[in-house]
Amino acid sequence: MSNALLKVTGLKKAYGAIQAVGGVSFEVMPGEIFGVIGPNGSGKTTMFNSVLGQITPDAGTIELKGQNITGLSPLELSRRGVGRTFQTLQVFGKMTVRDNLIVAAQEHHGSMWSRMFAPGDSGLGDKADALIDQFRIRHVADSLAGTLSYGQQKLVDIAMAFMAEPDLVLLDEPCAGVNPSLVGGISSLLKELNKTRKGSFVVIEHNMDFVMDLCHRIMVMVEGKVMAIGTPAEIRANKQVLDAYLGN
Repeated sequence: MSNALLKVTGLKKAYGAIQAVGGVSFEVMPGEIFGVIGPNGSGKTTMFNSVLGQITPDAGTIELKGQNITGLSPLELSRRGVGRTFQTLQVFGKMTVRDNLIVAAQEHHGSMWSRMFAPGDSGLGDKADALIDQFRIRHVADSLAGTLSYGQQKLVDIAMAFMAEPDLVLLDEPCAGVNPSLVGGISSLLKELNKTRKGSFVVIEHNMDFVMDLCHRIMVMVEGKVMAIGTPAEIRANKQVLDAYLGN
């Protein structure tokens, strides 16, 4: 029996005659940072959204901690310990940074009845403050999220995904649109979160240096299928990957 936190087996999704994902299988182990790379149109986003319940696959199974979660809604997956970020920011611009984090975790905190009679911060203030310090955004904690720079909002967006203490976080292009000077900081932060919170991450990202530096293992997708899975060193040395994707 596999000890994988996430196990995807034979995942398929077609749109008419186009096979977007054609039998993808992989496992993510507890505490692992797992990268997914591939050229545009390789099926990364379709695979990602299938795992996250955004779309229903045509075939295959998705298991979380040994339980079949195929086809469950994003809300149900969230309640089972799956967090995510999107390519586009999901922050509430007219709320403070601190309140953004609190709102992100309220769905997981007690029953509706208990939340109605909880303190104004639903008892989540200390948890939000701990993440604010870990993300080094204390200086903007009381600022409206919409007034922050794009890079700062990206940090808030990522922090929101961790407020519910998920077992698995799927990060969709965390470096997209971010100033290159901040990319290294995001990588360091994710490594720190992986170490201190013991969670597993799946990261889709086009920034190859970021992926190679951050991830323990990397899956390469091409034309809806898995070309290779291996460590960064193994992927760098894979001639098939170099020819098809990295191009050098």
